[in-house]
Order: sequence, then structure tokens, then C-alpha cells
Amino acid sequence: MSKKFSFIHSPIRPLTHLLFYSFTLLLIIGCSREPEIKHPNTITIGFLSDAKRLLPLLASDSASGEISGHIFNGLTKYDKDIKIIGDLAESWDISPDGLKITFHLRKGVKWHDGVEFTSDDVVFTYKTVTSPKIPTPYSSIYGPVEKVEALDKYTVRVTYKEPYAPALESWGMGIIPRHVLEGKDLTSPEVNRNPIGTGPYKLKEWITGQKIVLEAFDDYFEGRPNIDKFIARIIPDTATMFLELKFGGIDFMGLTPPQYKLQAQTDFFKSYFQKFRYPSFGYTYLGYNLLNPLFSDKRVRQAIAYAINKKELIAGVLLSYGTPCTGPFPPESWAFNPDVKDYEYNLDKAIKLLSDAGWRKNAEGLLEKDGKKFSFTVLANQGNEARLKIAQIIKEQLKKVGIEMNIKVLEWQAMLHEFIDKKRFEAVIMGWALSRDPDIYDIWHSSKTKEGEFNFISYKNEEVDRLLIQGRQTFDIEKRKKIYHRIHEILAEEQPYTFLYVPDALPVLHKRFKGVEKAPLGIWYDFIHWHVPKNKMEWYQ
Repeated sequence: MSKKFSFIHSPIRPLTHLLFYSFTLLLIIGCSREPEIKHPNTITIGFLSDAKRLLPLLASDSASGEISGHIFNGLTKYDKDIKIIGDLAESWDISPDGLKITFHLRKGVKWHDGVEFTSDDVVFTYKTVTSPKIPTPYSSIYGPVEKVEALDKYTVRVTYKEPYAPALESWGMGIIPRHVLEGKDLTSPEVNRNPIGTGPYKLKEWITGQKIVLEAFDDYFEGRPNIDKFIARIIPDTATMFLELKFGGIDFMGLTPPQYKLQAQTDFFKSYFQKFRYPSFGYTYLGYNLLNPLFSDKRVRQAIAYAINKKELIAGVLLSYGTPCTGPFPPESWAFNPDVKDYEYNLDKAIKLLSDAGWRKNAEGLLEKDGKKFSFTVLANQGNEARLKIAQIIKEQLKKVGIEMNIKVLEWQAMLHEFIDKKRFEAVIMGWALSRDPDIYDIWHSSKTKEGEFNFISYKNEEVDRLLIQGRQTFDIEKRKKIYHRIHEILAEEQPYTFLYVPDALPVLHKRFKGVEKAPLGIWYDFIHWHVPKNKMEWYQ
């Protein structure tokens, strides 16, 4: 999930400021009153950052993806048990050789402007996402497609050049309207800030850096959502966001581990909020720009892995709400390789590898090679306290082996588009929220290094490239599992990332929302059927 607030600086005198601070502190400590809910049938979510682009094929950050997901539908989607079911497609037929999928579309589905959704929109979406003029990171998921044809108004046939295992999942990307977007510059702010979808919510208002307001679409094909409005408030600080939660400014946020363990155990919280905990389907990592000579030698990357104490990170930052990560798949994935061993915390091994790579300590205790210090800067995004703490701990850990690590904190969108996309970085602490299908071609294939694509660290390995393609072409799950197990082994050995941890998701939600069920897919899969009882007495039962 992902939310802003305007603070006005005023020339408060020191004493007045102290009194104001003390009063605020008393409110925080002594908070026991019920959160003030002005609009009960609206849900307000705390986002750490603003969205960037709302067209699904360009929504590459979590905030954009979250909002886009409420505005657009794909042909397919996952149900609560992580099984693929129909969305805009009500059914499909697959040819015996697996090379043709015929989608039968729902009839009577309306775009937000009232025009009917048809097969022409599906063909248009395919042609757009595969156009070399569109800077999308998702084009490769349609790479194996030979052609997409509209057989009639409600039937689409997709023909593949080769078997493609993630085919059905790939059609879960949001379909875009031909009648609105044909001939338009899809990268323009005008298009991305005024989306027209078929989804349960439509855009009502977007105040940059403050909030995005969605309102229920009355003609949604699954039925109008019960919750009238979805508001994303951008609050780039988790402490401020937590206060907003307590006082009714937001209804939902993903808590930090300290908030979950220390601040959300009170009777007040138990009275007014429902808490959830489950492993997130993703991981946090320290990634390296492999075009930088500092990180071109895998022995250096392996040494850093040995020098980082993951148990200390997880205990100190996550308060043990997480598990160590060994590679590109979390333990909940069927592609996870349990035989891959994590790098133990071992400074002697780290120092030996660095020495083998030609690095020697100088009189100051810092590593040097060819007259240059081993010094680099890691980027972390503003508002994510956990990643900043991780960076600070890693900085101290690497100092023990003679590596100087500096930390630069940037606003999320600036970091993503001005530094990461343009490869203007040395190292970065980020995280991946993964697809349930283990196809990780977009993240690791050597062809996916262009600006805006996901292999921004410029990783290249011929065997991994070959295996990624094989994994896409193999339908037998046991054979696919062996392929991804091997990819896991290679990436763990080469360490293009230091795979840090799989965090637990720790969401908290106001109790007035009913119909919320935790499932293997999480809690949001059935959001359109959540409801708020009209009788306030039923809110906290």
C-alpha cells in the first residue's frame, strides 16, 4: 500500500513552541478518545509517497500501482487462494499445444465515461505495451506473443510463438481504452493524471503531494463498491502517519515493527482497530550498480554479504517481524530453493575475499586499491524509517572490514526516476513486491536494462538469461521448479544484490470496516465487498 500533508512554518517564539510541543506530547501519550470519523463510508489510506503515472503499463512504483489497481481491470486476476480467475474475461480456452488462448470477454462492461469495453481495447493495449515508443517495464511479458486478434466484439485470440507458462497471469495487467488514448502521448502528465478505466473506482481529485481521491463507479460490472470513496493521503513520515491513524485522519496503514509491537498493544488500539500479520511476498535488498568498477568483482559482493549481520538487522530494525532472505524468491514461493544457504556473518571470510580482490587496509584502517579508497554512497528513500536504519547499521558493520559507506536520502519519485532509472547511483536499498508466478525475467534478464526497466543494476549472466527463458516456456511445475532453483543458486552465489530479509506485513485497519478476511493473497482481494454498518453500535463488535 501506499500517502501528504502540508505543514506551514510559522515564527513561533521558543517558549510558545515548547508549550505547544508539551501539549502535543500529552495528547499523544494520553490519547484515549475515539478517533474522529467524519465520513464513515470513506476509507483513507496512508501513503508514504505520491503516485507518478496511473496508466497500468507505466505504473512501476508501489503508489502508482496501488491506485491504478482500483481504476483498471485486467482480463484475469488472482482469487484469495492465489488461483487465476477471470476479470474482464469471463472464460477462456487454451489450445492443446498451449500456443493459443481464446478469451471470452464480459459483455456490457462500461468504461468510466460510459463507453462499452470491447475486444478492440484488448488489442489496443497489447499494441501499446509492446510499442518501442512506450517506456514500459512490462513489454517483455508479451514478448512471446505472435499476434493478438479481435475475432468479434467480445472474443480475443492470443497466439504465442512458443509455450509461455505465465501467459494467463500476464493478462492481469490493466486494459486501457482505445477510444480515449489512441493517438495520444501516453507518457504525458495529462494522460497519466486523468485515467479512464473499467475498475470499481474512478479518479475524482489529485492534489500533487497531498492526496488522491477515488469515488465508487456506479456502473461497475461486479456491482457498485460498498465503500463510497478511497482516499490516498500522502504522508511521507511514518510517525506522523501513525498519529493520523490514532486521531482518525486515516483508517489504514502498514505499521513499522516498533509501532506494531510497542504502540499498538494498548486497550485503545484493540478497541478501535483490527491488526493483521503475515509474510509479505517480496524482499528488501542492498543492490549494486554493476557498471561501477567497485562492484564488478563478485568476491567484493560476497565479502559484503559476509560482513552484514542479517540477524542483527532483523532483530534491531524489524523486532524479529521478518526472516532472512537468501535469493530472489521468498520462502512462500513454490520456486524458493530451500537448499540455498544464507551467507553467515563472518568478518574473517569477508576480509579474506577483499584481500583476494586486491584490497588492502591503509594507515586509517580503510581499504585501498590502486590508490583509491573503498568508499561508496547508498541511496535510501525518504519516509522509510526501516530502510534508513538498515543503511545506518550496515554502514557500521562495513566499517569493521574497512569499507566506507555514505548514506543519501532522497524523495521516492526523484530517487526512482532521476537516479535509479538513469543509473546515477552506486548502491541502493530497495524492495521488491513480487508476482505470484516466479517469472522474474523483467528483473534479471540482461535485455531489461534500459531506462525505466527493472534490471537497473545491469546484471548479466548467460546461464540465467537462458534459464529465465526456459522457465517461461515450461508448463510442468516440477520442471519449472528445478529451473528456478538453479536461478536461485546462481544469484545467491553471485550476489548482484545482498538479499537482506523478507519483512512481515503489519497492516492495521479501523474496526468499522466489516467483511475483511485474511487469506493467502492478503486482505485486499475482496475490497469492493467491505462495508460499514450504518448502526455505529456495530462498528466495534
